[in-house]
Amino acid sequence: MKKFILAIGLLSLAGTAFAQGKSCDELKAEIAAKLDAKGVSNYTLEIIDKGAAADGKVVGTCEKGSRQIVYKQG
Repeated sequence: MKKFILAIGLLSLAGTAFAQGKSCDELKAEIAAKLDAKGVSNYTLEIIDKGAAADGKVVGTCEKGSRQIVYKQG
């Protein structure tokens, strides 16, 4: 029973850290690395405020959902 309570406690701490979200620059770098690994070229990733007009496809959210990363080919 003690192990179960410990596991629940650790998972709740991990969940809290995950809910904080990643920084936009960190997430943008990860997305760029994945695109580069797939051989995608001639693209831009732009960080915009949530709700702003996006000229492209939203591929990620960051800073607790307050900003978005937009992918645009070309």
